[in-house]
Amino acid sequence: MNNPDDRPERRPSPGAPRERRLSPEERWRVTRAALLRPMGLFVVVIGGVFSALTLSWWVVVLTLATYAALVFLAARDPLFWAHVLEGREYRLETRPSPSGGEAVPLERRVRRLPYGETRRKVEEALELYRRTMVAIEESDEVARTVLDDTLPKLHGIAGRLVDVAERREEVAGTILDLENHAGAPQREDLYADLPGLENELRAADEEISRTVEKLSPLRSRVVRISVESGDAVQEAAAARLNTDLDEMNLRLDALRSSTSPPEPPGR
Repeated sequence: MNNPDDRPERRPSPGAPRERRLSPEERWRVTRAALLRPMGLFVVVIGGVFSALTLSWWVVVLTLATYAALVFLAARDPLFWAHVLEGREYRLETRPSPSGGEAVPLERRVRRLPYGETRRKVEEALELYRRTMVAIEESDEVARTVLDDTLPKLHGIAGRLVDVAERREEVAGTILDLENHAGAPQREDLYADLPGLENELRAADEEISRTVEKLSPLRSRVVRISVESGDAVQEAAAARLNTDLDEMNLRLDALRSSTSPPEPPGR
């Protein structure tokens, strides 16, 4: 007979806080927040109204049992701990710095982009990313399990999008340098490739805009998945969502991989 303790351990979701021991003060804050969670209070109100209208004692028992279960699950949920104790901050995917030092957070890389339309769109995309992550956090345990594969795909989109934006700005700088130094002997080879750089610039602009458009409805789709009834329905909706995320990752990765960094201006 299989040992019940031999069940496969569930892999923690990227971006989810690791479990840790809470201090008595932290545990009290988490418990109080779980007791006052809007979802739980809503269940109590609905149960109380229904019980008063029907005069059914079993409704009171069912309502209290449901409320207790919601409080218990929230108080044991590391994501809820992070929400109560640390706020809703998510560290976006990072990449090693060119010097091989510490990884650079995506937020910092975005702040390094020149002010303009590209930076605005990337900031909008990352805000949509964060809202989607919050929607996943606020889903129940069943929905979060169904959406477990969604998290790394969202992280991948965020990282690849910033890569494409950085490359786009490098290309734009190279084009501007070529136009300002037209006819210079040392720039003739690169100037001959100007049409290719301009095509690359347009492709990057189109893909960045397309990614923002695709990210816009993600939060609503996650919310719909969390309120769907039936495991099969939730799994089917999550599968469609993951398919769309796979396509976005593939397109961004293909665009990122098909280009090489341009030669720095002045060389």
